Amino acid sequence: MQKNYFDRVHRWGILWNIGALLMLLAIPVAISMYLGVWPELKVLGSVLSKLMLLYWVTAVIEVITYVPMLGAGGTYLSFVTGNITNLKLPVGLAAMENAKVRANTEEGEVISTIAIGVSSITTTVIIAVGVLAFSPVLPLITAEGSAFKPAFEWVLPALFGALGASYFAKHWKLVPLPVIVGVIVLIFSPTMGVGTLMFVTIVAAVAGAFGLYKAKKL
Repeated sequence: MQKNYFDRVHRWGILWNIGALLMLLAIPVAISMYLGVWPELKVLGSVLSKLMLLYWVTAVIEVITYVPMLGAGGTYLSFVTGNITNLKLPVGLAAMENAKVRANTEEGEVISTIAIGVSSITTTVIIAVGVLAFSPVLPLITAEGSAFKPAFEWVLPALFGALGASYFAKHWKLVPLPVIVGVIVLIFSPTMGVGTLMFVTIVAAVAGAFGLYKAKKL
């Protein structure tokens, strides 16, 4: 049963990811066909070669980083629906914590997949309602000089601060090393991508946890 479940998850996950990629590529192709204007292959190849060198490392690292935390189903869903770092990852981790299950287990796989699926539906509905309801007033409350503008600039720090605080309190011995490593990396490479930085800090956290375990501090 378990093998059958994961076979289906991987089969449908691969199909939906390929489908999403084709849909994304179909939009510029459709625009070019409609307008009768196509980019020069030489210029397109030059731009893509630079972008690929910039993002391929992050792409590989994100897969290696997210799969152990979100499971196969959660990872496939996240890569199709997007916004992983800001939304899907916190949702999956919070759901597993509330259900008192561990990541990379059968229970964690199911909980993470359900949570990310519900999150994707909820996000779509909320965005649709928000666009319709707040589009007339959003430019006013986010404009320079608005009393609400600072709040919009601190949404993500507040989200990750609240999420991280509970983990820091429970596993405080594991916190210093990855935080210090992350700060040092940002000092010398402030433009490093989030996915790469996350991978670096996770490696530091695992190394620190192993060192504490060998020293019988855990």
